[in-house]
Amino acid sequence: MLKILVTDDIAKMGVEVLESLPDALVEVRTGLSESELLEAIEDADALVVRSQTTVTQEVIRAARQLKVIGRAGVGVDNIDLESATKRGVLVINAPDGNTIAAAEHTFAMMISLARHIPAANRDLLGGKWNRKRWVGVELRGKTLAVLGMGRIGTEVAKRAKVFGMNVVGFDPFLTEERATSLGIVKATLDDAVAQADFITVHTPLTKETHHMIDSARLRTVKPGVRIVNCARGGIIDEMALCEALEDERVAGAALDVFESEPLREDHPLRRFENVILTPHLGASTVEAQENVAIQVAEQIVHVLKDEPFEHAVNLPSLSAKQKESLSPYLALAEKLGLFAAQLAQGAPSSIRVTYTGDASAPDGGYLTRTVLKGLLGFQYSDDINYVNALRFAEESGLRVQEVRETRGRVYTNEISLSIETENGSHHLAGTLYSESGPRIVELDGYPIDMPSEGVLLFTRHKDQPGMIGRIGTFLGDAQVNIAGMQVGRRESGGEAIMLLAVDRSVSTDVIKQIEQVDGISMVRAIEL
Repeated sequence: MLKILVTDDIAKMGVEVLESLPDALVEVRTGLSESELLEAIEDADALVVRSQTTVTQEVIRAARQLKVIGRAGVGVDNIDLESATKRGVLVINAPDGNTIAAAEHTFAMMISLARHIPAANRDLLGGKWNRKRWVGVELRGKTLAVLGMGRIGTEVAKRAKVFGMNVVGFDPFLTEERATSLGIVKATLDDAVAQADFITVHTPLTKETHHMIDSARLRTVKPGVRIVNCARGGIIDEMALCEALEDERVAGAALDVFESEPLREDHPLRRFENVILTPHLGASTVEAQENVAIQVAEQIVHVLKDEPFEHAVNLPSLSAKQKESLSPYLALAEKLGLFAAQLAQGAPSSIRVTYTGDASAPDGGYLTRTVLKGLLGFQYSDDINYVNALRFAEESGLRVQEVRETRGRVYTNEISLSIETENGSHHLAGTLYSESGPRIVELDGYPIDMPSEGVLLFTRHKDQPGMIGRIGTFLGDAQVNIAGMQVGRRESGGEAIMLLAVDRSVSTDVIKQIEQVDGISMVRAIEL
């Protein structure tokens, strides 16, 4: 008999789906202590959680026969993915179940902000009748900037169009073709923010999107802009937002998520009557909770019945033979995709992945999915997994091509990527060294040899005396130590490249300083 352990509250309909599996015992035990969880998980074949249960390495180690962990929601930061993957335990989530709920909550916040509904309601409940005080604005004819055109951002944009709004969209993977099909205008982040009457954010929280809306960017907004965040706390700098509200550059804000939750009682956001605050309710609808519960339950049933499944956050199960042949290349494939995401600028239109030698063995597309997870996951974080990466690429208009060859030009076993974007193209290649693991061995036609890990700084510049020294000086002044260096050129005095391995992240200010050096044509900070 199969045992399915449910340790967080999920909708009853999800439990019923699990109970429909023949020869399955479904145990719903919420509020377990760590010791109780370790005992309960020992003989479980599947575990279902939401956000309350923390699935640690110890929990996974204690699960002698665990096959799958299901998260009834999107984020899986409460699950030790690395430990699960090492033990061969699948982790699946429900990425689509709360899309409509989050989009509708965003729109509810935007309308409430435009018409002062919460403030007017408080006023009226307090015995006042202030019609003149709460004069609002219409959405029709206003410009909405949607920052992040994933599933939720796209649904918000569709609804805004119905309301007669002009929609501008920013997303690193938004192409002109897709923007046109949605009836919106593609814009850079700065342009979108500067022309908007309303701004709504729908990006994951990553190093790149943390404080994406900061004090500098808030100084560029149209006076009287209104800002909504139902995505992730930390995308907007809350203290900078308070300053902009104080000096009335921002006419109002509606926030469902916060940098630290729950929001502390003395937080300055609480003192503004033109700010609407809700306690992370984006996915809190009956339908959304039912959808995520049913979705994750159905996939668990498929896994336990050894049927095809979707929404695996870690790599789907491989046969022993596949694992043996592919595992050395999986890390290389993902690192190449991650490198390409940080090297290229502009929305990508196509990517060609070429496999040679052992890497070219038939693999059911696992390596290409891994490349795409690295490429797309840099921007979309938890939204991208090994199963949906290919579908996401297709929906984004990204053409994906696989090429398999028996032998590479230089290295017997090699993976190479060629990516085309609206701003140009890039090519990079990697291979495996038996002692030192995955290596980057070619970059935009220049041969190099650098580990595919850590923090790297890439420059393209004119080959002239003193260039390396000037870049090194900027890094030294910023207390950034250089651990390794590779340079390449085709001819003396022509174009050259440099790839530096450094000991810590390179700040945006240092990047801007290097960009100003005469002869520098490109600078990229890359973290693998």
